[in-house]
Amino acid sequence: MAYVRKAFKHASRDKQLLMIFLPCLLFYIIFRYGPLYGLIIAFKDYNVFQGILGSEWVGFKHFIKFFDSREFLQLFRNTFLLGFLSLVFSFPFPILLAILLNEVRSVKFKKSIQTASYLPTFLSVVIISSMMIDFLSPTQGLINKGLMLFGFESKYFLIDSGWFRPIYVLSEIWTNTGYEAILYLAAIAGINPTIYEAARVDGAGRFRMMWNVTIPGILPTVLIMFILKTGSMIRVGYEKVLLLYNPMTYNVADVFSTFVYRKGLLESNYSYGAAVGMFEAVIAMVMLLFAHLISKRLGGRGLW
Repeated sequence: MAYVRKAFKHASRDKQLLMIFLPCLLFYIIFRYGPLYGLIIAFKDYNVFQGILGSEWVGFKHFIKFFDSREFLQLFRNTFLLGFLSLVFSFPFPILLAILLNEVRSVKFKKSIQTASYLPTFLSVVIISSMMIDFLSPTQGLINKGLMLFGFESKYFLIDSGWFRPIYVLSEIWTNTGYEAILYLAAIAGINPTIYEAARVDGAGRFRMMWNVTIPGILPTVLIMFILKTGSMIRVGYEKVLLLYNPMTYNVADVFSTFVYRKGLLESNYSYGAAVGMFEAVIAMVMLLFAHLISKRLGGRGLW
């Protein structure tokens, strides 16, 4: 009862903050937790006329079918590699950009770089993908025009399976670096200035202060972002993959989410698609917990 009274006391004290938080809470209840009820169809042969509860219960039939299919290993490999390469190559860029911007003394130059790097955040995935397709066009694309200028032949990058993963990773770096750098700049701004002053008095140069003050100061933020990135690594966003891939690159580009889209929506195999999507979500949760444990062991910090 003491905990209940304490909770009501805090709620009464912070009611204005709770009212601000209410729309966010409602969003998650309606659009995130509410649809979890539909996961039941992963264990049923769902029929739209019989409904979720009226459809026949089949247990793990769809999961077993997926694990036995020839697509399973290919999808797992493609999803893991795209997520892993995106994490390895795109994760350090915002940190590096934030640290370098913190060292820039020209305010105008600093704001110009921040604005230019942040602009892709305002563009939708469709626009970003369309720009990538235009840049890589074999006839009018800027990349191929540059290659032909130096005497090379034009290349249709988007139908070459060997180029899909580099293109996807580069687009992730371009899209996310500016936004994530702001988070690290905010963390840098929270470092006590007296620490820099003490380091300067001790004779530390700018590089030494960056290495011994700035990086340790933003390490908690880096660890939290690393955990969140690792948790979403397996959940490769299907929108960009769906817009960039084609049958010629299915062998390296087809991931769990695009497979769910094709099977669940295009082929109306709802139960099978739900089973694959649920498996993807479970793997993502396991990776999130694993990253949390590793972070707690190495840095003493985690999500909780």
